[in-house]
Formats: sequence, C-alpha cells, structure tokens
Amino acid sequence: MFPLPQTECREPAACLSSASALAVGPGFQDDVEGECSRIAAAQRPELCGVGEPVAMFSSDSSCLSSRGRVIKWFWDLAEEGYRTYHTDAYDEDKNPSGIINLGTSENKLCFDLLSRRLTQSDMLWVEPSLLQYPDWRGHLFLREEVAKFLSFYCKSPAPLKPENVVVLNGCASVFSALATVLCEVGEAFLIPTPYYGAITQHVYLYGNVRLAYVYLDSEVTGLDTRPFQLTVAKLEKALQGANSEGVKVKGLILINPQNPLGDIYSPGELQEFLGFAKRHKLHVIVDEVYMLSVFEASLGYRSVLSLDRLPDPQRTHVLWATSKDFGMSGLRFGTLYTENQEVATAVASLCRYHGLSGLVQYQMAQLLRDRDWINQVYLVENHARLKAAHAYVSAELRALGIPFLSRGAGFFIWLDLRKYLSEDTFEEEMQLWRRFLDNKVLLSFGKAFECKEPGWFRLVFSDKPHRLRLGMQRVRQVLEGKSQLAEEGPPCQAQRR
Repeated sequence: MFPLPQTECREPAACLSSASALAVGPGFQDDVEGECSRIAAAQRPELCGVGEPVAMFSSDSSCLSSRGRVIKWFWDLAEEGYRTYHTDAYDEDKNPSGIINLGTSENKLCFDLLSRRLTQSDMLWVEPSLLQYPDWRGHLFLREEVAKFLSFYCKSPAPLKPENVVVLNGCASVFSALATVLCEVGEAFLIPTPYYGAITQHVYLYGNVRLAYVYLDSEVTGLDTRPFQLTVAKLEKALQGANSEGVKVKGLILINPQNPLGDIYSPGELQEFLGFAKRHKLHVIVDEVYMLSVFEASLGYRSVLSLDRLPDPQRTHVLWATSKDFGMSGLRFGTLYTENQEVATAVASLCRYHGLSGLVQYQMAQLLRDRDWINQVYLVENHARLKAAHAYVSAELRALGIPFLSRGAGFFIWLDLRKYLSEDTFEEEMQLWRRFLDNKVLLSFGKAFECKEPGWFRLVFSDKPHRLRLGMQRVRQVLEGKSQLAEEGPPCQAQRR
C-alpha cells in the first residue's frame, strides 16, 4: 500500500484533535499496553481530507490508455513491500534468511484443519451445471447456504433471503462493484481513518470514486473514550468538510471488526452511525470480513445484520468473505447481502467479470453448510490459536516497552512506535519501515492506513510459532539498534516539532 496525497480542508477539531496522546491506565488496560502512562503530543493542524489518488500521478507510457497508465501506476507504487517480500519470502528450508511477513493480514494458523476438510470426498463433485454459465448472482444452492450461514452467525432476527445475496470473487470485487454502481465519477465515501488502505484502489480503479477521510486520533479524553474512537460528531464534521470542497458524498464505509485497530462497534454505536447516514441519505457499506475472528468472547461482537431494525435497509449493504475467517485469501470468495434489489442486480451484472467457477461454488456451499465442523472443530481451534499467538506477541511488546492497541479481534496489533522516530514525520516513519524490511521483517506503516500521526504500525500475529518468534526477534533487533537515537529526549517521548 502507498500513502496517497489528499486535498485538505480547514475544519473543526472533530476531524483531527489538536492534541494527540495515548493514555494507558486501569480503564484502558485491555486496549493499550506499555510503560508510558501518556505520550506527550504537540499541536497539530485541524484537518479534514478528501483523497486525491492520482494527484502525483505521472507516466510516459505510450502503449497504455490514460486509465491503463493510472492502473499501472498503482501497481508500481502501491505495494512495494508486498512485492519485495514475494521475491525473498522466508522458507524454513529453502530460504531461512528470507523476509518474514508480519504485514499482510492473513490467517496462516489453520492450514492443517482446512486441508483435511477441503480434501474430503464430499468436496469432490462434478456435474454439468457446474461447468456451465451460472446465474451471475451465484448458483442458487450457494446463495441459499450463504443466507443460512449469515442468518446463524450474524444472529439475524429473521432468516436472511437468498435473493438478497450476490457472490463474487472476494470482497475487493464487492467494494469495486458497489462503488461503481452507487457513485458517479468523482463522488466519495466517508471512511474513518486509519483504515485498510487497499480500499482506496478498490473504489477508484473502476469507479473513479474517492474517499473522504474521517480523521481519528489516539487522544484519550476520559474513562468513556478510547483511542481512535469514531463518533457521529466526527462524521458530521467530515461530511461538512467534504461538502465545503465541492465533493458529493454518497455513502459511509464501516469496517467491523475494524482493520487495523481491531475495534468492535457496539450495537448502540452502529445504530448511531446508521442513523447519521439515514439523515443524510447516505449508503452504508459494512465490511464484516473479520466477524468470526473475534477470539475474545467477552467483547460481545454484534453484526449489523443482528440489529432488530435497520434505520435504512435499502441503503445498507453488508460484505463478508472466507478470506479472513477461514484463512482462504487465495480462494477468492466474497459475498454481498443487500435488500436493495436494484443494487443487487447491478452488482450481479458485473459478476460476469468477477464470478467464481462452479466447482468453487460447490465447495463453498459444502463448507458453509457443515455447521458441526465449523462450530466443534474449526472455530474452537482457530480462536485458541489466535489467542495464543496474540498473547505471545503482546508479551514481547510489553517486554520492549511498546504501547499498543488490541481488542481481541482480527489478526493484528496496532503498535505505537513514535518514540523511535527522531522527528515527527512520515518520512521518518518510512525510514523505520525500511529498517524493518532491511532486517527481513515486513510490517505495515501507518501512513498506508491514512493514519494522521506518524509512527503507528500494524503487526500481524496470525502466523506459525516458529515464524512469529523469528519475526519478533528481527523486530527487536531493529528497535534495540534504533533506540539510542530516541534517548536524547525524555523517556518514552518522541521528539516533536
């Protein structure tokens, strides 16, 4: 992912607080860990932002269209670390000095369980209909299983309907299709930051749709607040800021559980955000791709589909996929649930470019209907392994005195490495990221998530113990080698400008 330029607009502090600090205390011990009880912060400008993905675009390619040049530009610049990793990936036998990938959000803990299930005899079936063109929404037998699956795991108050289901090859395709059918060129979705940065490409490359940032910060102002907390007031200010720039906002994107924060929105918060959207006649896209990866049961995760009454069901669209919850990011299965039949039909029309083979659809239906295996084998073991990996990395971070956020959902921990920056700049953040990469460990830097505070990183812990241990050893080497540069200032405090 690549930090994209943006147009900034002067707006009140709901868009970005003038102070930014991370508090650690008894009321927040589940969320924030570290030795520092508070990290000092300097005054920051109060900003709203509307993404301009190609503001710095340049290309001299003569054989591509203007669209093609933009698409190639994204490829060239957006995933440097990911491509570098693939040219030098760690392998215990073939390349033990290769790069450990703690940057890509994949669950690599349960291949043994998945491989056994996916190679059972009931998965191996071929019939003529599976080799022919399907209903572009997906085979009816699969949509029926998806509706039953979501009804059960989302705890919907009434059974969900297969006619509201559209099946595509991953959530990236769902985002792209929804942006294309919901927005005119140049219109925007509100999105709280930090956020999963690839959404920028998902909505822009086909639909030429932009993102209007709802900037959140790490400041904790009281016992009833948390770092990077989204509120309706911040949504209102961001919407005003985008409107003042002449940008029409057509919707709001929510990720729940959130990536990269691991936050979970309560039912009350979801109702407030959906109510805000209804007042302004905005569509809401709710990405619930981590809904079964909540490994701390006490968090009480609730799907938006569990709410008794959606404020505006015709403008509420829910995404889910097997890539995260079932560790199958290479299989490419995603689904859209929407009660708006015009939206469902328009997205289905694009499925002829983003569909799944009939054989994969059959396998997915078999997997989703196997409730006994999911509940008694897979989810129990997956949550236990996620919890163990999370506990190991958390202990390592505490030993290093690194503050972090983690809520017990997803595959990642949001690290506060600001004290390792000699200057409070994204250039320094990028230099630290490159030091990790040079030491053969890949993390994700905060600017890739449009975080407004330099020095935050996402670390993915859902990997096998031996790779995780080696990766954390390499992280420690970089930080211990870098720590002397930060010791000129007060303990646990970065130099600020």
